[in-house]
Amino acid sequence: MIASVAGTVASVGADAAVVEVGGVGLRLLCAPGTLAALRVGQQARLSASLIVREDSLTLFGFADDDEKQLFELLLTASGVGPKLAQAALSVHTPDVLRAALSHGDTSTLTQVPGIGKKGAERMVLELRDKVGPVSAVPAQGGRPQAWTEQVRQGLIGLGWSQAQADQAVTAVAETIDGPTPAVPVLLKQAIRLLGKTR
Repeated sequence: MIASVAGTVASVGADAAVVEVGGVGLRLLCAPGTLAALRVGQQARLSASLIVREDSLTLFGFADDDEKQLFELLLTASGVGPKLAQAALSVHTPDVLRAALSHGDTSTLTQVPGIGKKGAERMVLELRDKVGPVSAVPAQGGRPQAWTEQVRQGLIGLGWSQAQADQAVTAVAETIDGPTPAVPVLLKQAIRLLGKTR
């Protein structure tokens, strides 16, 4: 079982990073907030969770052990797979997710793409007693405007300038009509826009 990965960041993409450990490049799927903090050529330590499937071995990387523990807890809920658990951590902080599960706040949970009302209710039912102590964080709201900063940092981490990142974030913000999509979706949209200007 791989619990953490420490080494040199070899590359950072839209949804994954490669960290070189002892001459081996390990690809870890990460949330945009985690990717934004990584810099190619620098040392990094990521908490990791290895998901074993019949046809694949997939490593998920996290900024800290708290995120990883919540990711693994979310996986114990029926109907929640690794991609959905990671999407939840892309939209909300661990504290906000714990508070939502503990207080039965399904409206916060349904802000995550892929979680409907029934799925949110099932998660609350199954995980409410397992989330542990909840800090005094309002369950509502999540990261209302934090996506702009996460996408901006993600783009800068991928090598675009501050000005290009600001321009892309503004362009993406103008396309949002209704609920804000998940950060990975917005980051990919920004990368597509910038890809045309390169």
